[in-house]
Amino acid sequence: MARDKRDRFRFAALQSPPGIELQKRFNIDPNDLSSFILIEGDKHYRKTTAALRVGKYLGLPWSIGYVFIIIPPFIRNIAYNIIARYRYKWFGKKETCRVPSPEEKAKFL
Repeated sequence: MARDKRDRFRFAALQSPPGIELQKRFNIDPNDLSSFILIEGDKHYRKTTAALRVGKYLGLPWSIGYVFIIIPPFIRNIAYNIIARYRYKWFGKKETCRVPSPEEKAKFL
């Protein structure tokens, strides 16, 4: 959220009512809560494709990563799955969630 200077993105937890509605609309498996999903218009993207497309819109330095879109998703997603599996071990896990500011709350569906 902090990097979305153009206020382009909105967020929804997959388990929230808006998230469930979007999963139904885009025929996304509601039991697969392990992925990052980006919805753009009438298309949805998962894992690295979603992350790279988001980075493209965030500007420098994040947009530079979009060059990796040329690598087939099944290869990119191997790295994604490894990072997802070990992220708490490598980067730690907080005991509590940060409370969003009123401006940040407005970004949630």
